[in-house]
Amino acid sequence: MQAIRQGRVVCHLGKGLAVEDETGRIVLCHTRRRLGDAAVGDHVRWEPCEGDQGRVLEVLPRRSSLVRPAHGGRVRVVAANLDRVFVVLAPEPEPDWLLADQILAVCEYRHITAALILNKIDLVGASALERALRDYEAAGYEVFRISTRTGAGLDALRSMLHTGCSMLSGQSGVGKSSLTNALLPDRNLRIGELSAHSGLGRHTTTSATLYSLPGGGELIDSPGVAVFGLAEVDPTELAQTYRDFHPYLGKCRFNDCRHVRDKGCAVREAVEAGTLSPARYERYLKLLVRAGTAEFSGG
Repeated sequence: MQAIRQGRVVCHLGKGLAVEDETGRIVLCHTRRRLGDAAVGDHVRWEPCEGDQGRVLEVLPRRSSLVRPAHGGRVRVVAANLDRVFVVLAPEPEPDWLLADQILAVCEYRHITAALILNKIDLVGASALERALRDYEAAGYEVFRISTRTGAGLDALRSMLHTGCSMLSGQSGVGKSSLTNALLPDRNLRIGELSAHSGLGRHTTTSATLYSLPGGGELIDSPGVAVFGLAEVDPTELAQTYRDFHPYLGKCRFNDCRHVRDKGCAVREAVEAGTLSPARYERYLKLLVRAGTAEFSGG
């Protein structure tokens, strides 16, 4: 009888899972029919089977997860055991601030640390974003200003990534792939290793992939827009996910205030007084409409 082992899911390969064992070796594993969702970042118990492959027996408890809407009103786990999520922005394309606010709200709701990255600071137009970024810094979010072309700011970001598991998110075209390549000099070697195990000739997965970073820490690279929506966020709790609203929550005239047109709303009064960002508040109103729906749009 083969010994049961533990490992980490690094990506989906076809109908199987690429699992990294305790020694760093990648094993292509099948799953039990009733296993349920296994996501990138999951810790699993697995057993070796024929042909140097394996079989996942159990997904171990998660300390955190991000989900996306699935068919039939269900949700599917995008990534598990995350410690932080970075929202990547750039002067080009024009930032999708609504998408950024939605990602931050979801992270707050799921109790995952979030921060922002302004990439391409060497481009004309980067300084025009500073006013918007100051709203986030005032709310308590850290902002990293970097350029993958010149290397500016990368050392500070690397020091943040040295512990825990991080994920890059944000709209397409902001340079997430360039940033991943800058942080992972051996990324192509890893892709080649996964390709060899997939039996597909090349690494064709479009799903998220987990990498170990030089010097410690892990990074989940998710191609395109990382799709995780507001499907599980109760509209009555959305205001709690806005850090900058916290000083005013509980000061409204009515306990069930939705912070829309309610009389005596402390949040709305703070916006009118100029102590809360009007742009952040307007996006809150848009997300309030979306909350509980099954999808969102992003650039």
